[in-house]
Amino acid sequence: MLQTLEVRDFILIERLVLELEPGFNVITGETGAGKSIIIGALELVLGGRARADMVRPGAKRAEVEALFDLSDHLDQEGSEPLLARLAEADIPFDGELVIRRVISEGGRSRAYLNGCLCTVTQLQAVAVELADVTSQHESVALADPGRHVDYLDRYGRLLEARHGVAEVVDALAAVNARIAELLEQEKSRAEREGYLRYQLEAIRKVDPQPDERDALEAELSRLKHTERLSELTQHVALALDGATEADEGLVDVVGRLVGELTRASELDGTLEPLAGELDELWTRLRDVARDTLRYAERLEADPGRLEEIQARTFQLDRLLRQHGPTIDDLLGAQRRLEAELQAFDDAETERPQLETRREALTGEGGRLAGALSTRRKREAKRLSKVISERLSELGMGAARVMVTVAPTELGRNGIDRVQFLIAPNKGSEPRPLGRIASGGELSRALLALKQALGASEGPRGGIQVFDEVDTGVGGETADKIGRAIAAIAGQRQVLCITHLAAIAAYGDAHFVVRKTDEAEATTSVIERVDKRRRAEELARMLTGARATKNSIAAARDLLRSCAA
Repeated sequence: MLQTLEVRDFILIERLVLELEPGFNVITGETGAGKSIIIGALELVLGGRARADMVRPGAKRAEVEALFDLSDHLDQEGSEPLLARLAEADIPFDGELVIRRVISEGGRSRAYLNGCLCTVTQLQAVAVELADVTSQHESVALADPGRHVDYLDRYGRLLEARHGVAEVVDALAAVNARIAELLEQEKSRAEREGYLRYQLEAIRKVDPQPDERDALEAELSRLKHTERLSELTQHVALALDGATEADEGLVDVVGRLVGELTRASELDGTLEPLAGELDELWTRLRDVARDTLRYAERLEADPGRLEEIQARTFQLDRLLRQHGPTIDDLLGAQRRLEAELQAFDDAETERPQLETRREALTGEGGRLAGALSTRRKREAKRLSKVISERLSELGMGAARVMVTVAPTELGRNGIDRVQFLIAPNKGSEPRPLGRIASGGELSRALLALKQALGASEGPRGGIQVFDEVDTGVGGETADKIGRAIAAIAGQRQVLCITHLAAIAAYGDAHFVVRKTDEAEATTSVIERVDKRRRAEELARMLTGARATKNSIAAARDLLRSCAA
């Protein structure tokens, strides 16, 4: 149940705290006092759209907070969806749920569940399990056949079965989309496949290797400068090791110096490290001299290899201009071409598999939708009878409602087109609600439907809100509507806004909204009334004027009759 609704700086409300009772809560007040603003605040905290004009003039932000006590019925069957949604959003929960919405003066909003920041989508997923708001707008929506399947499925508890159909239909749509994509690809496949194979063959023919381009550049430079390299390396080799046995090269000079420093170290041990370092340098010089000489001896011009490398470089550069600039880019292009060609090959086997999958899904969808349709037809008869009985109790005499289930193409809702028809008088043919029902008749039909839904959902249906669904009725019919709402309140918590005393008198808790003009600002306030003040409010509603002794007496009689 909704235990507390707290509103701050919301439209005309500066601060308002509404503490509700478990049964029938009624809100009344003069026209324009702000009753619907309270419903607007409740709708906002349940995930409604936030707007900048919801912030009270002069305030920096608006806040609406609602406390739901769910401890009494969480162990009942049907509470699993709420618990699952809270778990999915990682919201801590111990039986109480606090929802908070904050709107900045710029219109941006934030939502919180038990103190945890959440998205509006997450909030809406939870809120759908907490409240059902019925308004004049929904009375009009009742005339829309597109909504009727939802009402029937809620009544018959068929939403889970419908979800199963929707999953199969979505999977079937995905398969059909993929088949259509493959068919479209086949139209241009031959031309595209030929182009891809031409490109791939050009790359495979050259067979590029990672880092090959840098290695070719290095070898090409060496082959182009063979003569100069030979000249330089021979000069270095001869300078290090001597041109002839008579010549003394740098290696010989350092070797002689090593001997002299070694002898000196025998006389002074402190020279031994230096002698060792010089000896190591002499060894390294000999190695460099030997390796340089070998390089010079092996070096020779190779015109054939030079031409081969130049041709190879030309081939790579031509491919790099198309797919480069690097070898890695070229190899990546090769992989992409191979993958796209493989996809063409896979498509040849994929399409038959998809056709088989489509056939299976079509059969499965038809089977599930057929079973759902059978259940809908059975529940439609029950719902037709229940609503017709309720309409009779609400003063519509011999009016009959027929919930029809007609075949249509397989879709996410199944294979049924559901429509509510009404025959307002005995002997008249049932026709669509929107064509023949008045605003008052639509309101009573909606109330009858809510009674039926309430009976099927029980307490787990959350708070039921009625926002001025009594439009166009009065007298005895108003009393019957009051009794009907009171019956719903016997099963679940109800919050009702009404202009009719005959309905308000059935309330277990009565709240009055009024406007005040203080500090040059108009605000709406709410207070709970009881006994004498409640009789005065009902008297005002009965006469439309200031309460008198006679009207108060009539109001008290009304309260006694409703309590009987």
